[in-house]
Amino acid sequence: MTFAITDLTSAHQDAFLDLWARYLRFYDVTLVRAVTDATWARLMDPASPMKARIALIGDQPVGFAIHLHHPSTWVAGDDCYLEDLFVSDAARGQGLGRALIDDLAIIARAKGWHRLYWHTDESNTRARALYDSYVPSDGHIRYRMRL
Repeated sequence: MTFAITDLTSAHQDAFLDLWARYLRFYDVTLVRAVTDATWARLMDPASPMKARIALIGDQPVGFAIHLHHPSTWVAGDDCYLEDLFVSDAARGQGLGRALIDDLAIIARAKGWHRLYWHTDESNTRARALYDSYVPSDGHIRYRMRL
């Protein structure tokens, strides 16, 4: 299978929004349209730290990695947070999740960012198997307070 990974562009909007909807269904999450619209606007804003890489088979988007970099109190520089990673059902098991993480690690190193990190649901065993192949969990538990 031949695939490519590239920056998300406005030309990918319809396909990305379809993938995004499938990602939200996977996690059984419903967002109001305004949140999805705001996410898309951030991804397209050159001044926003939120960016996305998209995996393509041919010209068909089949996965994405949404990430952002930020300063850290734990290193003298920036970290990269992989906020959302998704590969469509039809494209899973072909190495695209790993390729998206590897691609982001290359970008992060080139930009001088110090660490790449992410979270996943503890029940997402398939993703955890991939993530564990990179590095063991650091034992942190996430807390999220809605405001």
